[in-house]
Amino acid sequence: MTIYSRIAGTGSYLPEEILTNEDLAKRVETTDEWITKRVGIRNRHVIGDSGDTTTSMAVEAARRAIEAAGLVPNDIELIVVGTATPDYYFPSTACTVQKELGISSECPAFDLNAACSGFIYSLSVADRFVKTGMKNVLVIGVDSLTQMVDWTDRSTCVLFGDGAGAVVLQASEEPGIMNTILHADGSQNMAICSKSAIWFPDEPIKLTMQGNEVFRSAVTKLGEVVEETLAAEGLDKTAIDWLIPHQANLRIIQAMAKRLNLPMEQVVLTIENHGNTSAASVPLALDHAVRTGQVKRGQTLLLEAFGAGLSWGAALVIY
Repeated sequence: MTIYSRIAGTGSYLPEEILTNEDLAKRVETTDEWITKRVGIRNRHVIGDSGDTTTSMAVEAARRAIEAAGLVPNDIELIVVGTATPDYYFPSTACTVQKELGISSECPAFDLNAACSGFIYSLSVADRFVKTGMKNVLVIGVDSLTQMVDWTDRSTCVLFGDGAGAVVLQASEEPGIMNTILHADGSQNMAICSKSAIWFPDEPIKLTMQGNEVFRSAVTKLGEVVEETLAAEGLDKTAIDWLIPHQANLRIIQAMAKRLNLPMEQVVLTIENHGNTSAASVPLALDHAVRTGQVKRGQTLLLEAFGAGLSWGAALVIY
């Protein structure tokens, strides 16, 4: 008997404060037209003065995913959190989420940092745990990158938003996660970077990005991993019902859809109002699509993401 990891529930959380392109135009030399045309973003949710943190966002998304799965927190046997912006170096965000959810069982909990690819990487890890005996695993993607952007750099500050998304994976005899494929290229490790305050105390801790290089690599590598993921299951591009991509740049998303011969009507888009929420991007889009009725049970989904490292990956999922 084959055991699959099936997505039993999804959840997400966004801070209340919204930063519009017009708001950004008051901070840096830019316009709504420039941002929208280049990346497809109009609004993004930001922690700001809301009192939200990486952990609090993760907890709320997790609660909603657990509820959607018809479970209670103590049913969870493992917590994996994909994040590049934890509130503390240690303890892990996952352990604090465990505490806040009131999970009394001594389930393992840990964070995984693959930047914007963090959710796909975490999903892949969690999938292995389910296939080796666990019944219910909580996977969270969460980031608050607006806390480290350089608000004087119009090439990066317009891109990012904050948020969290979560799924509960459940052991099932029904098909679920068919495969996940992960890659990284450390030779380009400085293409997207934020230094540690411990080792660089005299330098501003700001996110930097080599935009053109990242764009070219993302289009190439995501295209390759998408085709690799389908080939692993012997499937044609026509098998995909929905592409749920990392919401980083509308032009990259459009390039992926074209490579898959998918009309944009079969692509889940939240970039206009979420911006790039890093590890939260894919699960936020998935939860949006599930709750709005776009994605339905039995449909085939292709999830993909690309981020610092450079790291990238894809997952083929029957929802």
